Amino acid sequence: MPETLPLFPLHTVLVPGAALDLRVFEPRYLDLVRECGRSGTGFGICLIGDGSEVGAPATPVALGTEARIEDFGSGTDGLLQLRLRGGRRFRVVGTTVRDSGLVVAEVDWCAPDPAAELQPQHALLGEVLRRIHEQVGGAGAQAPEDRYDDAAWVGWRLAELLPLSPLQRQGLLQEDDPDRRLDALLGLLS
Repeated sequence: MPETLPLFPLHTVLVPGAALDLRVFEPRYLDLVRECGRSGTGFGICLIGDGSEVGAPATPVALGTEARIEDFGSGTDGLLQLRLRGGRRFRVVGTTVRDSGLVVAEVDWCAPDPAAELQPQHALLGEVLRRIHEQVGGAGAQAPEDRYDDAAWVGWRLAELLPLSPLQRQGLLQEDDPDRRLDALLGLLS
């Protein structure tokens, strides 16, 4: 049974587990943040298929990621700043636009990634991720060693950290199989 989820279409792709900083200034999105704060729910981030981030409602692509607010504050310009974390993936079944211009989607949640070990042909990707974490530090550098053997985790972290185009990242988001996602990443790196 589809659920409803307010959407925040962007020219950016959020993948599960990834962090995203977002400045919020349009009234429809300030209302969205208030609504999510009151209900304790998240909202959807979708790549824009047609339109722009500001002004008239944009048309989102059909697959996105739930965003949860981790932190918030005001920037030096006085605008609301959010720190988001990617959660579950969803498929957009249909959309409606509220009078405020906020796009609300009926969504079906995607199945969670299956537990799968990194296959030998993908071992290089685990090593690439380890090296990236050594260079950039942060929370990734503190990850337990066994995470680098988790096919889904390695794939999502590389999708988050590599300099990919939004369409490349969207292609990875749309892939349901962690091994095929890693195959795609190998192709992008070669």
